[in-house]
Amino acid sequence: MKHLLIAGTAAALLAGGYAMAQEATLTIEPAHRTIIKQYIVKEHLRPAPIRETVAVGTVLPEDVTLQPVPSAWTTSIPEVSSYDYVDWNGKVVFVEPKTRKVVSIVD
Repeated sequence: MKHLLIAGTAAALLAGGYAMAQEATLTIEPAHRTIIKQYIVKEHLRPAPIRETVAVGTVLPEDVTLQPVPSAWTTSIPEVSSYDYVDWNGKVVFVEPKTRKVVSIVD
């Protein structure tokens, strides 16, 4: 019985550690995706020259210039205010500024 209790405790600790180690992601609702895409089209933003494949969790190279999120987005979508972004092949890539990790891609 004692071994079962120890094994259960160890499993719970490992599961908790796994949950804490998961990467943060940003979920953008469909209506908000439309707002973002309309802004990109209207402003004729130049895509960033990223040669690598970009996916959530990818760290962008230092030579990729990140842009602050426009106030037009933060008014309607306040959850994006703490991120930077880059236009990559017509997709908006949200990035954590400190780590340069991709947290969401809006296509």
